[in-house]
Amino acid sequence: MADIKYDIIETIGVLSENSKGWTKELNLISWNGGAAKFDLRDWAPDHEKMGKGITFTKEEALKLKELLEDIN
Repeated sequence: MADIKYDIIETIGVLSENSKGWTKELNLISWNGGAAKFDLRDWAPDHEKMGKGITFTKEEALKLKELLEDIN
């Protein structure tokens, strides 16, 4: 498997932390030198390991925000 390169441009926030210190974070990340995208996933304390996640363009993130605002 090819190495995946990433650069955390900005940490938006931490949603939660589990008992092993892993955090679920929303970050702005550049993957393999590409344009930065919003990214939601679990991270090890040192950011050397990560869980599966999902990325959003700015437009998708804004749409998600709109949908979440409608939750009662």
